[in-house]
Amino acid sequence: MATVLVVDDDQKLLNMLRRTLAYEGFNVITADDGNAALAQVQAHRPDVMVLDWLMPGLDGIGVMKHLRATENKTLILMLTARDAVEDRVQGLESGADDYLAKPFAPAELLARVRALLRRPAAIGKDAPLLYSDLYLNPITRETRRGERAFELTSKEFDLLQYLMQHPRQVLRREQILQEVWGYDSGDDNVLEVYVGYLRKKIEAGGQPRLIQTVRAVGYVLREE
Repeated sequence: MATVLVVDDDQKLLNMLRRTLAYEGFNVITADDGNAALAQVQAHRPDVMVLDWLMPGLDGIGVMKHLRATENKTLILMLTARDAVEDRVQGLESGADDYLAKPFAPAELLARVRALLRRPAAIGKDAPLLYSDLYLNPITRETRRGERAFELTSKEFDLLQYLMQHPRQVLRREQILQEVWGYDSGDDNVLEVYVGYLRKKIEAGGQPRLIQTVRAVGYVLREE
């Protein structure tokens, strides 16, 4: 499931875009200003960002410049009321991958988001992952520990893929729940249960633990 970050200080528009994208099957996260957007990018690594230009504080151009200066290649669709040719040029040259002027048709926005996700940079996120002797292929759904292949359920696979996309990074419990299950309820022990399932399969035969618990925080994929 692709993750889309929508950034706009217009709450009515933000809510409409959240509903529209979620209905089409995207995992949607939001921010209502530029600094909150940068925090969401760091926490969730969205596939695509739908970014307003004119916002209080750090504006959309500032967000893009910050991301590009740090080699962040998140795909960005700039969505703004500024529709002059010189505005489009400035937006694209500041780091936007596409540009759509308001008012817009939701169908066109969805088409542009899907087009961005077909770009090689997005497809590259399906490249095989390797950490230590742990291997996961998002295309073939193959998983191995060394030479030993093991099978995962769909949700176990999603969880392991997310952990392997962030090796050696401590991931907060609510962050994992949001990214893998699409919610961040703090009462559900589903994450602990699935981590247990994964450990049983990854550590079969007495192999060393790779998914470590960080007490009161979450989990991290790293060697002991």
